[in-house]
Amino acid sequence: MPEWNDLPLIGPLLRRIRTRRMRAFAKTFQVDAGTRILDVGGTPSIWRLLTVHPRITFVNLPHGIGAPDGFDLVFASGCALPFPDRSFDIVFSNSVIEHVGAPAEQQRFADEIRRVARRYWVQTPNRWFLIEPHLLTPFVHFLPRTLQRAIVQRMTVWQWIERPSPDRRRYYIEHYLNDIRLLSPRDLARLFPEAKIVRERWLGLTKSLLAVRANDVPTD
Repeated sequence: MPEWNDLPLIGPLLRRIRTRRMRAFAKTFQVDAGTRILDVGGTPSIWRLLTVHPRITFVNLPHGIGAPDGFDLVFASGCALPFPDRSFDIVFSNSVIEHVGAPAEQQRFADEIRRVARRYWVQTPNRWFLIEPHLLTPFVHFLPRTLQRAIVQRMTVWQWIERPSPDRRRYYIEHYLNDIRLLSPRDLARLFPEAKIVRERWLGLTKSLLAVRANDVPTD
């Protein structure tokens, strides 16, 4: 996914939103330096928004980088986490579940998160928000897929702002068309049945959704 924090028009706004989100996360879970957190699909930048420094392990697909300083890194799929049950205090995932593909893959992703920790915080863009968050293009995600393809292969707000290389543009447009599946509040509640679904609002509209389970009471 593009690193929106680097873009001059929307980077400062997103940094404020993410700082507020991370402070809410730390307060909700009473995070301290000893808290063991698995971040599925994340990067160090979001954790540098906190003043507390918990024990973070990242899971990402291989992409040629080593472990960042102060963090652990494991190359694996979020749909098949290589950890025993209840290995972590909390699982954290920010804008990843919509990238993993078909509904069956999203279910596997959710099941793995619920398996490796009883507490979790999973954020995803709201399917019903007016702007498609990956291409920054209004209303396009409400259209039939064939019409989406015809539009996004010609024009998106994302490409106008970022000015990607032809190869990067081609790859990202195909990733959007083939893999990204946005979730509604009902979809997220179905994937995480014991979670509280929290709505993050912007200008009165629900921009993002959170599946939050802040207690560690067993459900089985």
